[in-house]
Amino acid sequence: MKPWFLKVSAVMICALVLCPAHAARKAGDIEVQKGMAKAADGSSVPYEIGTIYLPENRANPNSRLIGVGFARIKARQPGNAPPVFWLPGGPGLAVLDAFDGSSDAARNRLRSWLTYGVVGDLVVVEQRGNTLRGEMLRQPGRAVPLDRPFTDAQRREAAVQLARDAVAANPDKDLAGYTIRDCADDVDAVRRALGYGKITLFGGSFGSQWSFAVMRAHPDIVARAVLTAVEPLDFGYDMPSQLLAAMKRIAADADRDPGLAPYLPPGGIMAAANAVRERLARAPVEVAVEGQRIVLGLEDFQSALQDEAADAGNWPAFVLSLYHGHYEAWARNEIKGRQAEPQKLIGPLIDTSLGVTPRRAAQLRADPALPLLGNAGFEPYMAAAEAWPTPDMGDSFRRMGRSEIPVLLIHGDWDSSTPVENTLAQLPYFPNGKALIVHRGGHDGAFYLLREAPQAKEAVYRFLKTGEMKDLPGELTLPVPAFVKPAFAPES
Repeated sequence: MKPWFLKVSAVMICALVLCPAHAARKAGDIEVQKGMAKAADGSSVPYEIGTIYLPENRANPNSRLIGVGFARIKARQPGNAPPVFWLPGGPGLAVLDAFDGSSDAARNRLRSWLTYGVVGDLVVVEQRGNTLRGEMLRQPGRAVPLDRPFTDAQRREAAVQLARDAVAANPDKDLAGYTIRDCADDVDAVRRALGYGKITLFGGSFGSQWSFAVMRAHPDIVARAVLTAVEPLDFGYDMPSQLLAAMKRIAADADRDPGLAPYLPPGGIMAAANAVRERLARAPVEVAVEGQRIVLGLEDFQSALQDEAADAGNWPAFVLSLYHGHYEAWARNEIKGRQAEPQKLIGPLIDTSLGVTPRRAAQLRADPALPLLGNAGFEPYMAAAEAWPTPDMGDSFRRMGRSEIPVLLIHGDWDSSTPVENTLAQLPYFPNGKALIVHRGGHDGAFYLLREAPQAKEAVYRFLKTGEMKDLPGELTLPVPAFVKPAFAPES
């Protein structure tokens, strides 16, 4: 049974004079299906979901064509606002399953998209090589042994091996064409195929970085942009000390939580994290869970500390559990993570190609938070860059540059994936830009961060529609979350 808000009537239409279904395809051809979605108020909203055919490698005149998925939800009332181009994150997030209602996440995504009708048309573009309307590039991964820690050296070796395996397994594909610049050109191709002039960009995390690439490659087509969990072009590898600063802000509230108080050592959450770090630096631990044994070491903890901070409400309990010697939940996650799983190729293809400037690389390698957080966030990709065939984008593409495009940058200061300092560094390059800092906001999408502030959300919609920045606040504060307690009684 279809969800209440999704009623689909699938009718194949030809979007061009020459329908690709009946003739040899050429670059720029599209195939489209029409459907109807039902909004929360019961009204019907037309949409189209389709595929655009584009060169796999634009640098090769004889390149094969690949499909890139897109969708368009028409505005409820046609107006003069430029369409909003919604760009998914990742790299590696495919989103067009929103129209089949196959999961709660898909249904929630469509429900959110339908609200953009008050602004104008909404166009969603998926990433080449990771699109439900084209190819999903995957490579079988290799299992990591359980009988020893997963070290930095092993991570670098695994990253290089993945690149070599992927190239060897795809001789019929030109993997050099899967760059962020190509993704930016894909957005422009969809824009032209749908007959639009100027567009508005909306993206979070990698979607924001992709938006910066569009603004760098095609500045004349962008009317304005709303970006969240901001990831500048030269900031694809996050600065450990800035990630640690987000964790310290989470810890400051957690240290005052009455439910966590019996578990806290002197110095609070961060003291507990440093104590676990020192313990594992001396020797790894062996943990038995559900008939399996795993050895966990310092580098495992460094990676997990950052990964777990994505859920601020649970992160203090994770740290305190390890501090008190309760490793079982961590061990279960690590056992699962070391299994052989298919790897999405679009992430390393794009990220190693974009890379960072030499200045940024030097800062990363000298960062003072490396002893606690390690270098797994950048060294494996740096080591594997030459093994991937995507070309280096170059420093002139990566470096921040002045842009007159009006931009709203929304960022949570508890974001431990793309730290708030990214927005503070990028903002000066947009003289017509504005930042909205959400205190206690994490890596969620912009409108999730604004869920407690409907007036601010309305102001964001107004900016999307008109470019007007009036009534946009500079900061918001979310309530302190309900921190989860460790799953064991405190020591008496």
